[in-house]
Amino acid sequence: MREKYKKLKSKLRIRRITLLMALLLGVILTYCTSDENKDISELQKDIAGKIIRFHVLANSDSDEDQALKLKVKENVVRYITPLLENSEDINETREILSKIRQEIINIAEETIKNEGYEYDVTAKITYCYFPTKAYGDIVLPPGEYEAFEIEIGEARGKNWWCILYPPLCFVDVTHGVVPDSSKQMLKNILDEDEYEAVTNVEDNVGYRFKVLEWLGFYD
Repeated sequence: MREKYKKLKSKLRIRRITLLMALLLGVILTYCTSDENKDISELQKDIAGKIIRFHVLANSDSDEDQALKLKVKENVVRYITPLLENSEDINETREILSKIRQEIINIAEETIKNEGYEYDVTAKITYCYFPTKAYGDIVLPPGEYEAFEIEIGEARGKNWWCILYPPLCFVDVTHGVVPDSSKQMLKNILDEDEYEAVTNVEDNVGYRFKVLEWLGFYD
């Protein structure tokens, strides 16, 4: 009887120690994650203040609407390429986008009509939330960003995005890598830590932005 009591007491002691260790680990992880999230949040805000993103939202996630979104993107990017590629600063890019906003809408509407659809189009410079996103081998942390946004129809489908300033939308990233010459433009406006965070895919900053939001960053 006494032997059973000793075994039970020993098991309870082990359980208490295990529970205490789990609680201690939880406190440590919470503390570390809190500091880390604060750093990521500050880093994101600094990056967001230096770039303008391009956002095209499809009417829906149907194959047809997604294909249409890419058609609109291709024609709009083709139009704005010579207008933005030599922009010297973010303010100049904003001014150009404001001036050509209606022409961009016209191009999008014409593209949609030529493809046999009748969706409405809106376009504006706005601020919106982006989850973790990758463009080639550049990854931006989640948060609010300034963006030139085109909405097609109900705008409920997956979106396409790139960076308008500095002008990286005009880079071929089909092989998953942004050329060094284009990265240099990004490097010119970001500080060392910011640039390292968005281009070093082996980095552990924020567990690589929460494991690239569970590998859903290409949506």
